[in-house]
Amino acid sequence: MGETKTDTGPATWRIVLAALLDFFTAVFVLGFLVASVTGGRTEGGFQLNGLPAFVLFALIVAYFVVFNRYLGGTIWKRILKAQR
Repeated sequence: MGETKTDTGPATWRIVLAALLDFFTAVFVLGFLVASVTGGRTEGGFQLNGLPAFVLFALIVAYFVVFNRYLGGTIWKRILKAQR
């Protein structure tokens, strides 16, 4: 009998770590960009309220949708090789 090789995919810890790192990266990078445009930068970072905060949330969702659907995976999924 021949051996069959099963492709189990990436480890669960890689997928979870990539998702967390992607989320934090998106929040900080996109948050800084939105704050720079809308004047929400502070000495300690940024603070967003109202419409700029809503824009940030929309951009975070768009980041995950666009990268996963059209670009083959998010930044950290590619770095950690956590693509299914």
